[in-house]
Amino acid sequence: MSIKKGAIVLVLVIGVVIGWLSLGVTHAILEKTSSTEFCVSCHTMDTPYKEYQGSVHFTNAKGIRAECADCHIPTDTIDYLITKIRASKDIYHEFITKKISTDEKYEAHRAEMAEMVWAQLKANDSVTCRSCHTEDAMETYDQSPEAQKMHQYGIENNQTCIDCHKGVAHILPEVKMDSQALAHLVDEAKLTPTTAKEVFTLQATPIGDLGTINPATKLAVVSDHDGKRTVTMQAYQMQGAEQVLYMGQGKRAVVAILTDAGQKALKTGEYTEDDYGNQWRQVELQGDIETPVLAKVDSLWSYAEQLDNVYCSTCHAKIPSEHFTVNAWPAVAKSMGDRTSISKEDLEILTKYFQYNAKDAAQ
Repeated sequence: MSIKKGAIVLVLVIGVVIGWLSLGVTHAILEKTSSTEFCVSCHTMDTPYKEYQGSVHFTNAKGIRAECADCHIPTDTIDYLITKIRASKDIYHEFITKKISTDEKYEAHRAEMAEMVWAQLKANDSVTCRSCHTEDAMETYDQSPEAQKMHQYGIENNQTCIDCHKGVAHILPEVKMDSQALAHLVDEAKLTPTTAKEVFTLQATPIGDLGTINPATKLAVVSDHDGKRTVTMQAYQMQGAEQVLYMGQGKRAVVAILTDAGQKALKTGEYTEDDYGNQWRQVELQGDIETPVLAKVDSLWSYAEQLDNVYCSTCHAKIPSEHFTVNAWPAVAKSMGDRTSISKEDLEILTKYFQYNAKDAAQ
């Protein structure tokens, strides 16, 4: 009987030892395969590693470095194991399919890979970001005024880190608007009936020798003849900047730039002073246009929303138009546009979309 007990104890001891050895070896393997050295040992990781080396997560004033696992592998046990299992596909593509084995292949799949990582972070509420960054620990006074506003907006609207911080360690995928979208809009403008009494400019539109009208400007049609429309527009002019016409008094959404002839052709009202001491007056301009125009502005706004989705929402969560004022939007749109490949013409359309739908846009 004592022999049987001894055997049982021996088996248990051996089992415990094997178990601990297995657990220890497994843990060591998991830890080793989570190291930055292991991650970048594959040839395909050369490009993202170089991008990471140029980021604030690699080198910064505080001397704190976030390794690959800090951003890509959650510490929760279940999520950790799921992430490690999912990562096995990287081994498969590295040695079998060679899916991103060249710079050209990598760029071709950059957007697909980025979208996958963003979706994971969105789903887990940016859990790896929050392992280092927490809202409670933020000293907002050390942030720029704009960063303070955006962080507060994100908190109030239940946004997560990855909504706005998609390019913190790697280059964002290059995105471009489908060129056919604008072509379809131009085709629609060409079909605007000659009987339309109200139209909207689609692009920069010359008004004879009087000046140029900006996109999204509403025009009243006086007559249509020989492929030309005689139109009138209502706007505001500020003393000291007579060559510029604005959306409204104090609202610096530029609707037209005038020549000297255009300034002389204006029908003008009386100047009134705004709260800041600037003198404004309402004006009316009439002239001929030949550029195709839209019968309704909705189509232009739909196009602008596509621009927003492609050029803005790729980098950060969508910011509603009413988040900023008419006067604030141009600087915001330009600073963001300079970071993308958006054309000057499309940026103007997008800016007008934001301004005409800003929180103080109502006349």
